[in-house]
Amino acid sequence: MGWAVSDSAARIIIADDHPLFRGALRQALAGVVADASIVEAGSFADMCAALNADASADLVLLDLAMPGVQGFSGLMYLRAQHPDIPVVIVSANDEPSVIRRCIDFGAAGFIPKALDAEDMRTAIRTVLAGGNWTPADIDLAAPVDRETGELVKRLASLTPQQVRVLMMLSEGLLNKQIAYELSVSEATVKAHVSAILQKLGVESRTQAVIAAAKIAAAGQVPAPSAA
Repeated sequence: MGWAVSDSAARIIIADDHPLFRGALRQALAGVVADASIVEAGSFADMCAALNADASADLVLLDLAMPGVQGFSGLMYLRAQHPDIPVVIVSANDEPSVIRRCIDFGAAGFIPKALDAEDMRTAIRTVLAGGNWTPADIDLAAPVDRETGELVKRLASLTPQQVRVLMMLSEGLLNKQIAYELSVSEATVKAHVSAILQKLGVESRTQAVIAAAKIAAAGQVPAPSAA
């Protein structure tokens, strides 16, 4: 993918809303990058703030499910806004279709949260060396259905700001609220919405939200069974 970094100089962001798991990732990283600079973020906003403070990060370890993120939206935003920074998804949802979708959206790797520490180190070491890593038992060559594949391509074509607007549309925010959150004019938001509709091939913001939800739903961690 064109990225590689010296282990000793690595700057890594851990984006996960569970402090205990962030600690586990820190321990895993210690066995790979002893002198790494590590920043922890418990929400999408915290992650963005960390990147705004230092856009020279060498790796982002990103949970699919955390405050401010729905499904693959955080990954989509990172790949659009910071294409030179490799992103490894760390998730409790290790369904093959989810892993495949993460790779389709540009992730450099996928680490199931159930993975043991040594395998996590191998995965992180592989990505820092410029490679890609997914669990060995996952077949990424399996074909995806045409409709889903086309939608993934369309979503991946959105700019960083368009991804943010779509995320906010999915949360039910009005143009006026989105404009306030992004510190732009309502006219700018309307222009972004129009561009989103065109890129996704839909006619209304409701259809755009539905299209995004089809993809995002696959990235959600299933709720525990009541049985």
